[in-house]
Amino acid sequence: MKPIIILFILSILLNTACKKGYLDKTPDGDLTIDQVFQNREYTERFLANVYSALPRELVLPDNLSNPLPNPFMGASDELEMSYEPSFSNNLNSGTWNQSTYTHDAWSHYYIALRKANVFIENIDKLPVGGLVTEELKQRWKAEAIFLRAFYHFLLIRLYGPVPIMDKSVSLGADYNSITRQPIDKCVAFIVDNCDAALAALPAKWIAGSNAGEFGRPTKASALALKSRVLLYMASPLWNGNPDVANLSNKDGVKLFPAFSADRWKAAADAARECIVQSESAGYKLYRSAGNDPVANYQETFYIDYNDEVLFARPHAGYYDFDIYSEPRGMPGIGFSLNSPTQEIVDEYEMAATGQRPILGYNADKSPIINPGSGYVETGNTATETSYYVAGTRNMYVGRDPRFYASIMFTGAKFKWDAPHNRTTPLEFWKGGLDGRPTNNQGNYSETGYLLKKLTHPAYQRIGHSGPHRNWIFFRLGEQYLNYAEALNEAEGPIADVYKYINLIRRRVNMPDLPSGLSKEAMRDAIRHERRIELAFETHRFFDTHRWKIAEVTDNTFIHGLQVDFLYPGNIPFTMSDNAFYVRTPVEKRVFDKKHYLWPIPLYELEKNKNLVQNPGW
Repeated sequence: MKPIIILFILSILLNTACKKGYLDKTPDGDLTIDQVFQNREYTERFLANVYSALPRELVLPDNLSNPLPNPFMGASDELEMSYEPSFSNNLNSGTWNQSTYTHDAWSHYYIALRKANVFIENIDKLPVGGLVTEELKQRWKAEAIFLRAFYHFLLIRLYGPVPIMDKSVSLGADYNSITRQPIDKCVAFIVDNCDAALAALPAKWIAGSNAGEFGRPTKASALALKSRVLLYMASPLWNGNPDVANLSNKDGVKLFPAFSADRWKAAADAARECIVQSESAGYKLYRSAGNDPVANYQETFYIDYNDEVLFARPHAGYYDFDIYSEPRGMPGIGFSLNSPTQEIVDEYEMAATGQRPILGYNADKSPIINPGSGYVETGNTATETSYYVAGTRNMYVGRDPRFYASIMFTGAKFKWDAPHNRTTPLEFWKGGLDGRPTNNQGNYSETGYLLKKLTHPAYQRIGHSGPHRNWIFFRLGEQYLNYAEALNEAEGPIADVYKYINLIRRRVNMPDLPSGLSKEAMRDAIRHERRIELAFETHRFFDTHRWKIAEVTDNTFIHGLQVDFLYPGNIPFTMSDNAFYVRTPVEKRVFDKKHYLWPIPLYELEKNKNLVQNPGW
């Protein structure tokens, strides 16, 4: 048997305390397959190495020490990533092609799939005895089967139809025999693997008794993946898309199916199955100790492994997400790179009415205000709250609590406590405490906003310290939204559609949806709810793709406020200055229809002559 190298993954070497979850365990050494699977510790370390390929989606800019970062947030209309070495900027400008390997998901996940298959094929060799039970072996196998399904999903969400790897491929294999499989077969393979993993996975990991296992999948994890992949399969990009109807392998096998309405029912059934299993195991929408609507939402993303989280990856020792969202005026000077767009800010509804404040835009990008919403664009409030000071612009007053949990804006209170030494409101205008310096030196928010969601309030720039962080791949709130969307498409806006959308809204004290919505109006409401509830969680990029609306949302200007304006003579701004609050173009983004499916890397096409490229590349 040829030896294999069990790779060191530096990020997993850090902080191996059990409370940080399973991914903090690492393998080491050069061992043969037989040696690995005769030893419990080596076997578990091999499995940890399979986990190590999980994407690091808390990492937004390209960073060689963090392989496969997340370009999707900055390449959607919800965020501007103000850091040049970021693949999101290439996606936004259209300067990428089949020879661009900055984000080489293809090779990354196929390497991971080979490891998963090797584990699945060899775990039964591990002798039973001592700490090794047959139940443990079957659970580990189920984890690897889940990961195999997840890695296939991460491939198809980018490339569409891909070769299915259901077994390890030897180094001497004929790669020309490997072809892309139709997208519905890829989805069926993922679903089958999720179902196969279910029996041996636990219902839930419980804090205290098995906290060291956090980071491993449960039954809910497998059902959540099944729900999401079937939702994608039912959506317009894959389900009867005329733009790819003729894409075929070289043997004539079509890679995309004709439309079937039954796929929406399958997606609804899968989401419902996940919800029932999750809730029976004790999962629920997170609520804070005081049931505060802002904290109910904000804490969901930094209270580790809370009862809403179905599957997450630990990011031990990684604090750069916080520093990239830290305002310049904080002690130690934040980098201020994660800048939400004006587009996402304008989407947050009014808390009292549950209506969107902006109906659209005039040619000069001035807003068309919804008169029934209660929104006021101009002037400043005389009222102080827990989230902003008196004098804050009215455009930020009375919004959905998720706005205050997610967005930093001028006038907002941020970390007003002794450890952070902040007692002044945020100021994002040029020359303001948190805005672009008058000498134009240093990082700053390009939109006049910074991302608050996903940051940790205990992070401190000085000393670069803070609590352990996780990235949530699946949570129960998403499943409610998946179910509502698929059920509405399958049966229209029946009672359960309203029920699960309103459960999401009630968690943050937002009004229920109005009754009597048509199927089309409910579709719009659900898409809007996903945009707000799942904002900055990597969903928006893929939602606009699967709905086939990215050619509209991502082929235009994104906007912010007038952060570069400076009065002659450097006369200082105040929060009352109208000149700052003008919607201003930040970047013209490019999107072509070919961008719906990423190009298969050129090196793969050169290696395997049977692979066909996606349309337009």
